This record gives sequence, structure tokens and C-alpha cells, in this order.
Amino acid sequence: MTIDVQAATRSFLAQTEAHLVSYLEGCLHCGQCADACLFYRTSGDPRHTPAYKLFPIAKAYKAQKWPLRWLGLAPKVTETDLQEWEELIFDTCTMCGRCTEACPMAIDIASIVGQARRAWAVAGLGPADLQAAAENSRDHGSPLGLTPEKLEDRLDWLADDEEVDIPLDKTGAEVLLTVSSIEAMKYPKSLSAMAKIMNHAGVNWTFSAHGYEATNFGYLAGRADIAKTMLMRIVSTAEAAGVKTVVIPECGHAYGVMRWGAANILGRPLPFEVLHITEYIAKLKREGKLKLKPYDKPFTYHDPCQVSRRGGAAADARYILDGFATQFHEMTPTAELNWCCGGGGGVQAMSRAAELRNKAFKIKIDQVAATGTDTLVSACANCRLTMDESKLYWKWDGGLESLVEIVAENLVEA
Repeated sequence: MTIDVQAATRSFLAQTEAHLVSYLEGCLHCGQCADACLFYRTSGDPRHTPAYKLFPIAKAYKAQKWPLRWLGLAPKVTETDLQEWEELIFDTCTMCGRCTEACPMAIDIASIVGQARRAWAVAGLGPADLQAAAENSRDHGSPLGLTPEKLEDRLDWLADDEEVDIPLDKTGAEVLLTVSSIEAMKYPKSLSAMAKIMNHAGVNWTFSAHGYEATNFGYLAGRADIAKTMLMRIVSTAEAAGVKTVVIPECGHAYGVMRWGAANILGRPLPFEVLHITEYIAKLKREGKLKLKPYDKPFTYHDPCQVSRRGGAAADARYILDGFATQFHEMTPTAELNWCCGGGGGVQAMSRAAELRNKAFKIKIDQVAATGTDTLVSACANCRLTMDESKLYWKWDGGLESLVEIVAENLVEA
């Protein structure tokens, strides 16, 4: 495989130079970010310190500055550098943003990592399975092969099996509900659960066979072209249908990319509102459209990083639970400071990252145990899949459940 080192170096600067210098100059080398990172806490490897991820970019930056090159003092970025740094940028960073919460200078390492991944893609590098997931999304509609035909078949099956009306490509709908192929293929009842909640609240909504996949592995893999393609499928569908709101399902990064990144990536504002499913359910509750019977099972809530910490929607999940979940016990730390599941940022899709990812789940097991419960509830299918796999690794007998499914199961029928 040909590795284009110069292309990677140029891409580093094109993606990061605007705020690179302030971040490099601002880092105090205090090490507070290390203890905030689940990978460093698990491995103890100094290379897993979040601030260390600035080093590759710093070297690329210095390599391109003309005074240093003119004096013959510029460091040279090599193929070996790129191959060694790949683990830092892909395998051991979920872009969860917890390091920024701990950083006294508020350095946004997650955004730097996201941009740096584009340099690896330009150089022809990046984990093969993550790149394959991105290309499957482009070529087949989703990373798990959820084609429009398979989506329609799955929705028909769920409608019959769950006895729920699930509209597809409905004309005149005000809300477009998207899906995560992880949900559709691994946890399909999450789709019917969303349908039940929408119907219960009297929402004029629809799924679409044209723009349906919310997960964006193009973004996670550093493939800007694929990221834009995946966004445009939903945006063009929503615009053609004239919907007022696009609802992102239980998927953290899908929410972040569409809610906070899409307008910048596409270069124009979106003519509709974007809400995560928990935000939308909270909205229905505030409007008095959600009637629930008490849920009495003891559990604790896991905050998806891209929804709660980076998305700012931690309060909505708790608003849903307030007065509904009678045995809800908060973790410590929780909400914006909660620990990542270990599989965000595409790490869950990288087979070579599985060992450290699974080991890091011990942090979450200990958090759950400290609450006196044995059940985790969350609102991210990627978190759920990561936890299911890590649960088997540790032979942990705790439960893992979906917030949306719990709400749907406890609706009070009229």
C-alpha cells in the first residue's frame, strides 16, 4: 500500500492550522487530561494521554513552516510516524470529549482527532474495518448493509409482529424519523418502540427509504466525501418532504454529526430542526402528549458522550425519567462527566481495538455496582453494542436496556 506522507502533512495543516497554534501554545502539559481518559486509566500507557495526540500534529506543523525548513531544522514526518500514530488517532480515542472537561485550557482534543483522521484517509491509512464500514455506507446505504429493500422488509415485519403502524415515505409528514442500522439489525424493537411513542403522541411522522441511515462512518473514518454523501441523503429527503423536524435515533455520533456538524460540512443552514430521540420524547412530555405508567425496576443511566457531554442534552433524559422511573439511581460521575462506553468514535468497529476497549468497560461495571443496581439503561445503540460485547468479555451478568424501549413498554393506552 502506498502511503502519501506529504499529502497527510498538508492535510494536517489544512484541517487544523486555524486553531492548532493556540492549542499547542495553550497546553500546560499538566497531565490532568490523562486521568480523564478511560484508555489511559485502563492501560497506564503514557502514549494514551489525550494531550499526546497533539504531538503528531505539532510535528506536521513544524515540518511545513518555511523558516525551519530554510534553516534545515524542520522535523521530517515519515511513514513510520504515521503508522505509529494511527493507534493514537483511531484505536485509543472515542472523541468523547471528557479530556476537555478536565483541561484547564479547554483544549478540544476530540475535534483535533476528528480532523486529523482526514489526514490519515488522504494518506491512504486508517483501520481497514472502519474504512470498509464507511464504504459500505456509501455503496449500500449503511455500514451493516441495511439497503432500502431490507429496511422496508424489516419495518413490515415489525409492524406485524409488534402490531404498530409504521409509515414509510408518507406524504405530508411533519417529522422524519431516521434509523441506526445497528438498531435495525441488532436491536430492531428500538424501531417499533419509536413508532409506538410517535403514534401514542399523535405525531404526523414517517420513515423514509430514501434518507434513513443516521450513522455516519464517513465522518468517523475521516472520509469527508462519504460523510457529506451520508448527510445529503437525509437532508435532501427532509427538504423534498418539507418536514419541520428530523429525529435522530438512539445513536450518539449520528446526533453530533447531524445536529452540530451538518451545516458546516454542507456549507449552508439546515431548513429543519434536528433533535435526538430523547430530546423529542422530552418535548412530547413537556407538551403533555406522553402518558406513562410507573417503571419500578432499579437501574442507572449511562450518558452517551455525544448526546450528553458534547451534545448538551443530558437534562432531557432525566426529565423523561423524572416521575416515571421510581428506582432510578445516578452514577458517579454522571451526566456531562460520565465515563465513555469505550466504543464511540468508531472504536467499536475496529477489531484490533477490542482488547483495550473491553478492558476499559471495567470502569462502567464498577460505576454500576456503586449504585447498588445491576442494570444499565442508555440511549445509544453503539453504546449498547459495545457494552453487550464487553459484558461477555467480563462475564458480567448485569442488564443493558434501551431508554426508548422502556418508555414504549410503559405507555398508558387511551
